[in-house]
Order: sequence, then C-alpha cells, then structure tokens
Amino acid sequence: MATTASAAAQTRAPDKPVSIVLVHGAFVDASGWKSVYDILTKDGYEVLVVQNPTVTLEGDAEATRQVIAKATKPVLLVGHSYGGAVITLAGDDPKVKSLVYIAAYEPDVGESVYDLATRPHPGEEAAPLLPPADGFLLVDPAKFPTSFAADVPASTTRFMNASQVPWGLGAVQFKLTKAAWKSKPVHHMLTLEDHMIPPSLQHFMASRAKAKIVEIKSSHAVMLSHPQEVAAFIETAAADAN
Repeated sequence: MATTASAAAQTRAPDKPVSIVLVHGAFVDASGWKSVYDILTKDGYEVLVVQNPTVTLEGDAEATRQVIAKATKPVLLVGHSYGGAVITLAGDDPKVKSLVYIAAYEPDVGESVYDLATRPHPGEEAAPLLPPADGFLLVDPAKFPTSFAADVPASTTRFMNASQVPWGLGAVQFKLTKAAWKSKPVHHMLTLEDHMIPPSLQHFMASRAKAKIVEIKSSHAVMLSHPQEVAAFIETAAADAN
C-alpha cells in the first residue's frame, strides 16, 4: 500500500480553505509526522499523509499524486528531507497551491538529490551514509542518533535507528524533469543544527527557490523535536496560500 490518508481528517474543517499533505523523507516512514498531524487536525485542517516506498523518486511522486487527488480542497504540499525532492516533482499538480520544505532538498531541473548532497560544504558534516548495498543506502547506525535526531528522546532515536527504511539509489540519483518551486510559492524551515542536510546547502536551495525562510535551532528530525513550531510554520504557509 503506497499511500495512506485519514478518513477522519476528510470530514473536518469546512472553514479551512486548504488541505495539507505531508510527505516524509528517507530512512523513516510517515509515523514521524504524528505529532504535527495531531496539532494540524486539532486546529481544523484536513491533513493527508503519504507513505513513500523511497525506492524510486518517480514512484514516490506518484504515491504523492494519489494522495493529492484525495484532498477535498486545494493543497499545501509539505516535504521533509528527501520528501522535498518528492514534492518538487509532484508539486506541479494543478491542485497544489504552494510548497513547504522542512529541512529538505529542493532540486532543480536536471539535478538529483545526489548532486546536491555531494556539493562542497566546508566546515559542515556530510550525512554519514554507509556504502550502497544491493542498490540501497542506510545511515551508519553508530552515527544515526547524533546525525539525524540529536535532540529527540533517546528511546525514540534508538527505535528510528533500528527501523531504518533503505533508500533506493533510484530515488537518490534520479535527475528531476520538473521543479514545482519555479512556479509556486515556497516556504522553507532551515534547521541550524542539521547533520544530514547542511544548513549552508539548505540556504542555497531555499534562496534559489525564492523561499520565505524561517530558521530554527534543531536537528534534522525537527518535526519530532519541535512539532509545535513545525505545525505553526505550516499553518503560516497555509494562511499565505489563501
């Protein structure tokens, strides 16, 4: 099952003019959005959640389009980490009003996540990935806690590490054929203590996309360590999209 959506959410919020679609990144699944999802639905938004296989970027974009189609209103499309590449490809859907990047990649046409991840970033750590195995990548388990989620409770981080979802090279190396941020409003939450996507790289991508940037002192797993701030950021973007 590539996509999921909350039936309960679809009956809420006749007063909210947009639906919010949440797209997770690599090495994790959609459950990382739960706290943010709870806040947004409590505030009356229709919130739908994509469960990406993270095998190929095209497959993840299609999974996202299927969820966008289920939304009852125009869509605010939100991507975390690699999910930013997914929303960049899938966000050209006419139902999508604007894009929100949370500690995320924002590739250009002809560019892959790999191209961005291997850009020089002096003085900043690169993501501690193990060498590819059978066409997939994983984060070094010894370094996952400090690199991915240093400000998340240790018990949660240990589980995230143990339950890593392999990231397909077909997702990492795919060069984008379209970039929705070229034609739609963009917001970017920049995580200043990120050891997966360096802050300087995030700033480069967000500036190139002419995004409204908000900085936060957080690890890469910002939706887990700062769910209230992430939800408030998404709601601000939703208000701007009206």
